[in-house]
Amino acid sequence: MNVLLAEVAQAAQRLADAGVPSPRFDAEELAAYVHGVKRGELHSVADSEFDARYWEAVARREAREPLQHITGRAFFRYLELQVGPGVFVPRPETESVVGWAIDAVRAMDVAEPLIVDLCTGSGAIALALAQEVPRSRVHAVELSEKALEWARKNIEGSKVQLEHGDALTAFPELNGQVDLVISNPPYIPLTEWEYVQPEARDHDPELALFSGEDGLDTIRGIERTAHRLLRPGGVVVIEHADSQGGQVPWIFKEDAGWADAADHPDLNNRPRFTTARKATP
Repeated sequence: MNVLLAEVAQAAQRLADAGVPSPRFDAEELAAYVHGVKRGELHSVADSEFDARYWEAVARREAREPLQHITGRAFFRYLELQVGPGVFVPRPETESVVGWAIDAVRAMDVAEPLIVDLCTGSGAIALALAQEVPRSRVHAVELSEKALEWARKNIEGSKVQLEHGDALTAFPELNGQVDLVISNPPYIPLTEWEYVQPEARDHDPELALFSGEDGLDTIRGIERTAHRLLRPGGVVVIEHADSQGGQVPWIFKEDAGWADAADHPDLNNRPRFTTARKATP
């Protein structure tokens, strides 16, 4: 075993002892980042090229600083995004939310679908939709100025139209025209602060995490925004906590102009996102 692989094995044990959820993956990803190679190429790093800065990176991860803040990058579907302090780090669970949305848009008989991403954060959702639905017109909005800086970096050179503003009042000029509204909003109840993983609680912006006593305040507001923006027959897709699976579909009520409100599971078969269709008059 070469020096780097031996150090990675030690690092993985240290990270496991610190309670890091994916210690081996993180130890390898940090090694790849520090040495400028892919994870599958760690064995190719010569012993003489071992970089002691690896242990500085491991110590930061051991202290539960997010992996993506240390490397400055996050992977989401087919994208590599720039992330860091001040922006919510995109999670793998959201990839299945976007996958459902892409299928829904492709199934629409619309030449150039109009899509709105509310609470865009790093821009991950908006960029994935713009990339995977090539003829789409994608608009995104973000309230946090710090998150907006990261979104601007990621969206630069793409066709996504990014705005600084409140998701609840955004894009009045698009009222009644949008084919798909999608959002990964804040949804953690304030009462659960102490149970949140330290990577999120101590490093993700509070604005992106918490939303009132039951965690549903922003989702209630987005329900009204989505109804305002969507055309009849348009679809909303909204992520939520698995513990909220029984609650969120009820926000999209028939008497408020919605149809087919339903929950969908993530890759671990836990209720993760709600979809609904704006009823046709």
